[in-house]
Amino acid sequence: MRLGKRLYSLVMFIVVSALGGLLIAGLAVPLAGMSAEVGKTTATAMDSLPAELTMPPQAQRSRVLMADGSPLVNFYEENRQYVPLSKIAPIMQKAQIAIEDHRFYEHGAMDLQGTMRALVSTVRGNTQGASTLTQQYVKMVQISAAAARGDTEGVEKAQENTIARKIQELRYAIALEKKYTKDQILEFYLNIAYYGDGSYGVESAAMNFFGVHASELNLQQAAMLAGMVRNPVGTNPRTPGLELVALQRRNDVLDRMASKDVAVITPQEAAKAKNAKLGIVKAKPKLHGCGNAEFPFICDYIERTLLASPSLGATREDRENALYRGGLTIRTMIDPKVQRKSEKTIQNYLDPRDPVDSVIVMIQPGTGLIVAMAQNRNKMGTKKSQTFWNYAVSNKMGGGDGYQGGSTFKMFVAAAALQNGLGAYGTIKVPRSMDIHGMRFQSCQGPFTFTGHHDVNGVGGTFNLFTGATHSVNGYFTQLESAANLCDATKIAKELGLQVGIDPKGDRLTREFSNYPSFTLGAVEVTPLSLVNAYATVAARGIRCDPIIIKSIKAADGSTLEAPSANCKRVMDEGIADALSKVFQGPFRSGTAVPARVPGYTIAGKTGTVPKNRAIWTVGFTRSLAGGGMISFSKDPRFKSYWQHRSNFLQGAYMKYSHRVLAGNSGLEAGGHIFKPAFAAALKNFDRKGFVEPPYGILAGKKVSVPGCSSVEGCRSVLLANGFGAYTEYVASNSPKGTFLGISPRVAVRGTSVRILVSSGPAPRPQTPDKDKKDKKKDDKKPDPTPSKKPPKKTP
Repeated sequence: MRLGKRLYSLVMFIVVSALGGLLIAGLAVPLAGMSAEVGKTTATAMDSLPAELTMPPQAQRSRVLMADGSPLVNFYEENRQYVPLSKIAPIMQKAQIAIEDHRFYEHGAMDLQGTMRALVSTVRGNTQGASTLTQQYVKMVQISAAAARGDTEGVEKAQENTIARKIQELRYAIALEKKYTKDQILEFYLNIAYYGDGSYGVESAAMNFFGVHASELNLQQAAMLAGMVRNPVGTNPRTPGLELVALQRRNDVLDRMASKDVAVITPQEAAKAKNAKLGIVKAKPKLHGCGNAEFPFICDYIERTLLASPSLGATREDRENALYRGGLTIRTMIDPKVQRKSEKTIQNYLDPRDPVDSVIVMIQPGTGLIVAMAQNRNKMGTKKSQTFWNYAVSNKMGGGDGYQGGSTFKMFVAAAALQNGLGAYGTIKVPRSMDIHGMRFQSCQGPFTFTGHHDVNGVGGTFNLFTGATHSVNGYFTQLESAANLCDATKIAKELGLQVGIDPKGDRLTREFSNYPSFTLGAVEVTPLSLVNAYATVAARGIRCDPIIIKSIKAADGSTLEAPSANCKRVMDEGIADALSKVFQGPFRSGTAVPARVPGYTIAGKTGTVPKNRAIWTVGFTRSLAGGGMISFSKDPRFKSYWQHRSNFLQGAYMKYSHRVLAGNSGLEAGGHIFKPAFAAALKNFDRKGFVEPPYGILAGKKVSVPGCSSVEGCRSVLLANGFGAYTEYVASNSPKGTFLGISPRVAVRGTSVRILVSSGPAPRPQTPDKDKKDKKKDDKKPDPTPSKKPPKKTP
């Protein structure tokens, strides 16, 4: 076996040496005297080869930076940061040349002297390589190019020990030496070489092993790195048990550098360097991939966004190459301090092992830039305290089904009411409990009458839009939804940016949920990110921007790439948005969101409680920042047994790990404990812009004539059909009891509850008692003031 290997190596060196001479001479035929088979293989290989090596750009890591410039994550297939030769220490250049190809600057693409020396050594039984540094570089390029294509077979072929490959390698090397200078080839080599422990290129290796840039490497450090290229796995000093192997290899390089035929350092310098320790620094986190990032779900959202961005390429493969090999610098608006505060806020109230999901999202109105996106399980994994789902986003972006929004949807019904001229001052009478059976609604597929039975419960009384929003009156908004047009409410929600958690076609809001009268009560599973963004659109006075997390992208050469656009556009009239901002200050001023108020700031927004306390919300905004906090029972199968027998879900739920009992209170828990601390911290970084006073006409609404009618039941049908509310009120009159008297008012904004007046009969006569009789009775009770005529009795 040994003899066979020696003979093969001998033949290889003879063939390659001969071919080298011939190639250099410009010939393209195999050497006469070689075996016919070898000649045939060589000729075929020569004819099929292109004259020039295709050199794709060397793969470099892409960096993602947060708002303050600190790194969030590195994306790469090969952890490399390309540096020019001028930024690589000269001693590193000398060390690499000394151990791999000490005559590099003296020979061409093939070193005949070195080849013959290696040939003699091989014949004696000590196999040596004779590839020049240029040939080694060619091999590395072919391996890297195949790996970039995902071509595992190509990677293997680039490393085959065959005559055909050697011929190919040599021909490419000759072409390279004609096109590039020796310095350029050395630069390419030092940047493409793998130095072990995940470090590609000398800059990455220097930072990894020694914590210095390639320009700062000293003699012993350079020698260690140079020695690793030939066997980067077997000489990795970070691998337990290989420290002495790495040390010996470093010392071999130092000896080679000091040898007579190389002599780039003195024997004294070599001896001193050999006495030094390896000096490997403690391994730092490489921030490779989202699982290792401080904020893994932020990272995952960024990665998914980039891989869907046309600016990085037309195909998925193009985009992957750009991200994992392109050396991009990606900047975000994620404020690490606000993000950490958001995560800590949740953790201070809920333990990640508790059977609930909790989310905080913040967005800058008018830009769509995501400022923070936190959740209670903030690490990726399979443990009870971990997850792979990003609770804030849609299914296609790594999220789940979404969460019902509860009364936060009342904002969209209010918007439809104001847009359709119903104003804010028209009053609606609301019973404590009302069955909506028989109510008429307008879906996007046409009008329909609700034929089921569904009770809407809550506060009773007479309310307008201000008081109805402040106290979150379910009955008021259900009636308003009927008058305002349910289809318009869902269209507005979609235009503002609301997204259903799973919605492949993007039309479920209008196609499906415009048929649900429960829409105003938030019976739709939506993403927290999109719900906060819808409120951010109102804060931006009707300008909707898609939520974006990337602020800018720069290529490795410093050029700017187009970042994913927020597609900002006007979707709502300024006056309507300003009116909504005014109306929905009520919940924070004196209503359900009071526990979430931030002192010194005017905030508008809404709380939301999902039926049976499945989820609770507080969403709020200023002109400069919109945010939301949410707590929901978790649909994670790991917590199924906890929730399956709880009919009221969050209400009274004991959180074992955070040692608290939840009340299911949206304003206090989702607002005061989750939303408020994080939102208050973030507000400090933004300007204090005041809300704009809306036009009075929008708040007043458009008054119209109330249609006439002639009977109680007839009026009820006519009024409801024309967008008015209706309730019966009995008033005294001279007409017989039960007589229809008319309606009031006769002019009102649609949606107003119109009174159907019915006679309760004549008013009872006021009872006026006889004054004299009253006086007489009073006098009878008084003592007689006149003296008695009888003489007084004599006393004995």
